[in-house]
Amino acid sequence: MAPWALLSPGVLVRTGHTVLTWGITLVLFLHDTELRQWEEQGELLLPLTFLLLVLGSLLLYLAVSLMDPGYVNVQPQPQEEIKEEQTAMVSPAIPLRRCRYCLVLQPLRARHCHECRRCVRRYDHHCPWMENCVGERNHPLFVVYLVLQLLVLLWGLYLAWSGLRFFQPWGLWLRSSGLLFATFLLLSLFSLVASLLLASHLYLVASNTTTWEFMSSHRIAYLRQRPNNPFDQGLTRNLAHFFCGWPSGSWETLWAEEEEEGSSPAV
Repeated sequence: MAPWALLSPGVLVRTGHTVLTWGITLVLFLHDTELRQWEEQGELLLPLTFLLLVLGSLLLYLAVSLMDPGYVNVQPQPQEEIKEEQTAMVSPAIPLRRCRYCLVLQPLRARHCHECRRCVRRYDHHCPWMENCVGERNHPLFVVYLVLQLLVLLWGLYLAWSGLRFFQPWGLWLRSSGLLFATFLLLSLFSLVASLLLASHLYLVASNTTTWEFMSSHRIAYLRQRPNNPFDQGLTRNLAHFFCGWPSGSWETLWAEEEEEGSSPAV
């Protein structure tokens, strides 16, 4: 690997996330927080649990940021070619189009990512903190990561607060608790961002839509001609399909079924 590849945005972002994660954890252990008190008292269960949660969130972060989000192959395999032929036969009204950048036939809900320079199935968004797209393959894992990360952040926020001592002279307090207070502020900001992200993604998952579709429905051909979301099958089926892949089936088939129901005359 070329030396300049180590300075790529993805490597820098992931390295920064890893260093920041373990740096904050080290600050919580070195200051007089409940975490350190448990350690000094020999009660190692909670400190070890906290460390395992931190490690788990970091591994999930790396998994989501490094895995294939669901790229549309530039040269489809024979099975994918058959699937595309079947898709084209579902309904002539389905607005499939060819990507102007990849020159591949885009399935419904796919979009070209200019940062990744690839088309992504069920494209949600490009996450700069992951330096990767969130799409059909890694979106469920991304939501699980947000849940675990928020749990770690809130626990870390509580631990940082437990170590702050405000009834001290200003100079002494700044030397003893300045770094811990900065960590508390940083954890507060991260907790707020993670909470908003998790709440928004749970809402989108529950309604079977994506961030891109929610923000740009007026510009998307297969959505702007419909008064409601053609992919919404109800909360239970939406969650089952998102996390378990059930019920299976292409988005084109579902869109065509909803189109037929919407166009059928009322009896």
